[in-house]
Amino acid sequence: MDETEFWELIDTTREAAEGDAEDQADLLVERLMQLDPERVVDFARHFESRYNRAYLWDLWGAAAVMLNGASDDVFDYFRCWLIGQGREVFEGAMHDPDRLAELLEDFDEEVDGDGEDLGYAADEAYEQLTGAETPDLGLPDQPAEPLGTPIDPEDEAALAERFPALWERFRE
Repeated sequence: MDETEFWELIDTTREAAEGDAEDQADLLVERLMQLDPERVVDFARHFESRYNRAYLWDLWGAAAVMLNGASDDVFDYFRCWLIGQGREVFEGAMHDPDRLAELLEDFDEEVDGDGEDLGYAADEAYEQLTGAETPDLGLPDQPAEPLGTPIDPEDEAALAERFPALWERFRE
């Protein structure tokens, strides 16, 4: 599976789920189960590499603004959700997390920002297809600390300064 096919699966399932991350995860499992197990592993590799790539202080700060706080787990689920938003939103956020203020049309902190189930979709599909756990993906481990300039996700003044567009949209 190449990068284009990965993003195509993400986009078509998000559109079919009308943006609901839980429904998107269910649809993703269904679609992945139509593939052979090796392609499911390829999908998992694409997902996990982007998940690890998104382990950035700036994204954690952006999540904290958008969700009115972000613990370790909340940030993990936010990164899954961010991948589920598709290539344009994901890459835009990777380049400049403050752009999420303009990249996201609708956002409801009660339901959006939590893509935990998306993070398990490939594992679930693989297990249903093979009866076994997903093999090791052969990717480097996530860094011990997020990359970039640290920010305290609870420091509202620092968040407002670093993410002015997000702060204006989600906190004012």
